[in-house]
Amino acid sequence: MTQYMPLFRSCTSLRTLSQLHAHLLVSGLHRHPQASTKLIESYSHLGSLHSSSLLFHSFPNPDPFMFGVLIKCSTWSRHYHRSISLYHHMIRHDIPTTRFIFPSVLRACSGCGEMRVGREVHGRVVKCGFDGDNVVETALVGLYGEMGWLDEAMRVFGEMSVRDTVSWSSVVLSCVENGEVSRGLGMFREMVMMGGVVPDSVTMLGVCEGCGKLGWWRGARAAHGFVVRREIRKDEGLDSSLITMYGKCGDLQSAERVFRSASCWHTASWTAMISGYNQGGCFVEARGVFVRMLECGVEPNSVTLMCVLMSCVGLGLIRDGKSVHGYVIRKAVDPELEFLGSALLELYAETGGVRYCQEILNTIGLRNVVPWNTVISVYCQKGLLKEALLVFVRMQSQGLMPDAFGMSSALAACGKMGSLELGHQIHGHVVKRGCLDEFVLNSLIDMYSKCGFVDSGYVIFDTMKTPGIITWNSMISGFSRCGNSVMAINLFDQIYMNRLEIDEVTILSVIQACSELGYLEKGKWVHHKLITYGIWKDLFVDTALTDMYAKCGDLQSAQGVFDMMIERSVVSWSVMIAAYGVHGKIHAAISLFSQMLEAGIEPNEVTFMNILSACSHAGAVEEGRIYFRSMKDFGIEPNAEHFACIVDLLSRAGDLKGAYDIIKSIQFSVDASIWGALLNGCRIHQRMDMIKSIQKDLLDIKTDDSGYYTLFSNIYAEGGNWEEFGNVRLMMKDIGLRKVPGYSAIEIDKRVYRFGAGDTPLPQMEEIYRFLENFQCLTHGLGVRSNFIC
Repeated sequence: MTQYMPLFRSCTSLRTLSQLHAHLLVSGLHRHPQASTKLIESYSHLGSLHSSSLLFHSFPNPDPFMFGVLIKCSTWSRHYHRSISLYHHMIRHDIPTTRFIFPSVLRACSGCGEMRVGREVHGRVVKCGFDGDNVVETALVGLYGEMGWLDEAMRVFGEMSVRDTVSWSSVVLSCVENGEVSRGLGMFREMVMMGGVVPDSVTMLGVCEGCGKLGWWRGARAAHGFVVRREIRKDEGLDSSLITMYGKCGDLQSAERVFRSASCWHTASWTAMISGYNQGGCFVEARGVFVRMLECGVEPNSVTLMCVLMSCVGLGLIRDGKSVHGYVIRKAVDPELEFLGSALLELYAETGGVRYCQEILNTIGLRNVVPWNTVISVYCQKGLLKEALLVFVRMQSQGLMPDAFGMSSALAACGKMGSLELGHQIHGHVVKRGCLDEFVLNSLIDMYSKCGFVDSGYVIFDTMKTPGIITWNSMISGFSRCGNSVMAINLFDQIYMNRLEIDEVTILSVIQACSELGYLEKGKWVHHKLITYGIWKDLFVDTALTDMYAKCGDLQSAQGVFDMMIERSVVSWSVMIAAYGVHGKIHAAISLFSQMLEAGIEPNEVTFMNILSACSHAGAVEEGRIYFRSMKDFGIEPNAEHFACIVDLLSRAGDLKGAYDIIKSIQFSVDASIWGALLNGCRIHQRMDMIKSIQKDLLDIKTDDSGYYTLFSNIYAEGGNWEEFGNVRLMMKDIGLRKVPGYSAIEIDKRVYRFGAGDTPLPQMEEIYRFLENFQCLTHGLGVRSNFIC
C-alpha cells in the first residue's frame, strides 16, 4: 500500500483520482482502511464531498480514523451540520473518539452557531481527558471567541499548560472580534514580551484588524514595522490586512505603498485597496483601481463588486452601476443576489432608479426584510417619503413583518411628511409586537415632535427607565422645535444635574432653545460648559452660538464667535448677515456679503433671504432691488419667502404699486405671506382704497395662518368697518382658526417661566396680583394714569 501514497499526492483532478480509484478496485486494495481513508480525503480536497460520503458509507464498519477524516473534510467544505451529525453517530454507537476528531467538531459548532452542542463537546473533551491537549484547547478558545463568549475563551486560554503561536493568535483575534481591541493588543504585547513564541502572519492579522478598528495610526505603523523587522512572511491575507488597516486609519498613501510592494496582487489585495479609497471618500480613485484590476486579468469576487457598487453610489454613476450589475449576471458571481442584493438596491435607490428597485425586490424580497429596509431607509434619506411608506406597506402585504430598523425608517418618513395617522398605526404595531427597543422609541418621539404632538413624545420618554443620550437629544430637540424652549432647557438641566453624557447634538439643541427664548445668561453658561466638555471649534456649534448671541441682542459676542471661527460655511456667513440685519446694521451686512463672495463662498437661498430681510429692516429699497435681481446670477430662483421679503420692503417704503406689480409677475400660486406683506403696507400708509381694489384677491386666499386673518380684521377695525371685521372673524371660525395667544417669559433664580393671558402657572400669582393692585392704588394717589387691569 505504501507505493500508492505518492500517486495520491499527484492526483490534481477528479479524473486522475477516479483512475487511481479504479486501479485500486481492480487490485482489491480499495478495502484497505488506509487506502479508503486516503480516497475519502482526496475526493473531499478536490471538491467532491459527495463521493467521499458514498465511499465512507460503502464500508460496513468504518473505524474512528475514517470518521475523523470525513468530519474534518465536511468541516473544510463548510458542511457543518454533517460534521456534527457524524460526531453524534459516533457517540450513539459507542465508537471511540480520538483527540483528532474534536478540533473539527468544535470548528463546525462555531461555524453553524451551535453553542449548545459546543458546550456538550467541551464536556466530553474533559470526560475523555483531552482537556490538556494543546490543539483541542486552542479549538475551544476559537469556539468561545467566535461565539462571543470571550470570558470563557480567556479562561480556557489561562488554563493551558503550553501556549503556542496558534493559541496566542486565536486569543488575540477573539478579543479584537469581540470589541475588546485594547485587550487583544495587550495580549499581543504580552506574547512578544514573554519570548519563546514567534508571532506569524495569522497573529498579525488580528493585530492589523485591531489597529484598523481603533483608527490608531501610530499602532498601525508599529505593527507594519514589526512585520518588516521580524521578516514575517507576507501572504495574501496579511497584505490585504495591512492595506485595510491603513485605509481605516486614513493613511491611503501607506496603503498604496503596501499594495505596490505586494509580491503578488491577489483579489483580496485589490479589494482592500478599493475599500480603502471608498472609506476615504476617494470614489474616483477606487473606480480607477477596479479598472486596473480588470486590465490585469484579476477576477473580482462578490466583496470586490460590493465595494465597486459603493463607489458608483458615491459618484452617482448609475450607468457604471448597471455595468457592474450586468457583470454579476454574466459571471454568475451571486446568482441569488444574497450578498449583493442590498448594495444594488442602494445604488438604484440613491440614483433614482425606482423601477429597478422594484424588480430587485421582486427577486430577493420574499426571503428576508433586509432589502426592504435598505430601500425604505434610502428613500427616506433621499426625500422620497411617499415611496418609502408605500414600500413599507407593500412589505407587509408580502407577509414580511418589519423589524426595528424598518419601523424606525418608516416613522422617520412619517415625521418628515407630518403623517400623524400612519405614525399612530405604526405605533400601535410597535406596541402589539413588543418591539420597544430604544432605537424605535427614539423614532416615535421624533415622529410625534415633527408632527406637532411633542407631548405624546414626552409620554413615551417618561416611560423609559434609563433613556440614553440620543433619547434625551430627541426630546430636547422636539420641545425646541415645537416652541416649548422652556421645557427643552429644563431637560438639559436634568441631564447636567444627573451627570449624563452630553454631546454636540445636546449642545446644539439647547443653544437653539436659548435663541428662541432670548435667554442670554443661559446661553453664556452653555457656551462655557461646551468649552469645558471639549466641544470647541466645531463649525455647527460655533454657527449656532453666533445665531444665539445675535438673537439675544449681544451682537458683539456674536461677532466675536464668528471672527474666531477657523472654518466658515455658507450657513455661518448667512447667520452673521442676518445678525447685522436684525440689529439694523445694513452697511455691515452688505460688507459681509461682499466678503463672503471674495472668500469664494457662493450664497444660497437663505443668504439672499437674510440680506433682503436686512434691507427691509433698514428700508434700503434700492439695495434690496439689486440683491433680488442678482439671485438669478447665482442660479437661484426666488421662492415665496424671497417674494414676501421684497414685497414687504417695497410696501413699507410706500411703493405699493411696485409691490403689487411684483405679485402679479409671480408664476406660481401666491400665498398668504406675500399678500400679507402688501396688506401690512396698505395698513401702514392708510391705503384703504387699494385694499378695496384687491379685496377679491385677498379673500380668495386659503391658509391656516391665523396671523393673516388677524391683520385683515384689524385693518377693518381701524377703519371703523365693523361689518367686514365681523365677516373676517366669522370666516376664521368657519375654517377652525383662532388667534394664537401671545405669551411672556421671565427668568427667576436662573429658571425661565412662560405664561400667557389668563394663565395661573406661577405659585407667586396671588402675590403678583396683590402687587399690581397696590401699584394701581399708588398711581391713582399720585395722579398718574395706569393701564393695569387687576
